[in-house]
Amino acid sequence: MSDQELLAQVPLFARLAPRELESLARLLRRRRYRAGEVIFHEGDAGTALYIVESGEVKIVLGSAEGKEVVLGLLGRGDFFGELALLDGEPRSADAVAVVASQLAVLQREEFTRFIRSTPRAAANLLAVLSRRLRRTDRLVHDAAFSDVRTRLLKLLLELGQTRGQPGPGGVAITSRLTQGDLATMVGTTRESVNKWLRYYAGKGVLRHARGRLLLVDPERLRAELY
Repeated sequence: MSDQELLAQVPLFARLAPRELESLARLLRRRRYRAGEVIFHEGDAGTALYIVESGEVKIVLGSAEGKEVVLGLLGRGDFFGELALLDGEPRSADAVAVVASQLAVLQREEFTRFIRSTPRAAANLLAVLSRRLRRTDRLVHDAAFSDVRTRLLKLLLELGQTRGQPGPGGVAITSRLTQGDLATMVGTTRESVNKWLRYYAGKGVLRHARGRLLLVDPERLRAELY
């Protein structure tokens, strides 16, 4: 896949004209990261925008006690690191490669120059940031008012949409996620996640083994929310 084709899959750049994509593609650089390697830490200076070309990246908030909350899992075509480029503030979270990953990198000066000169890109950026803000609002709402079961169900359904691959047996989540990973994503304990996974596996709507999740019947799972 060419750099232009990669950029065309990124929501931020999807509506750009071919000549604009070609111009932007010339500015990209490549970086490879090993599984578990930190791309940047919370508090680091923001120097670049990253686009996931292959692999998977998680965005993480940590505490002084060593606990962490996974804010998001990003795969091919997703981008991150734009906030620090826009406001000049330090990175607001850690970014870590979950598996071996290749990222396309756009440096800050080139990114800001491109945004200023391309109104469509600026409008796309506002739309994407608005969607991310709405998702954050939902997460805060769920953390305050929803129980663990509801938060876990919503996460599983979201993963089915964003990281799911439909097949004859259901929707397979392509990310390898342990019960501990799921717990950090919904703000609970591994024991609570284990209890609810076993419960819904017993109802025949999902399977979870060795980090692999299969939503056997996503519609029945969705009905459990109501």
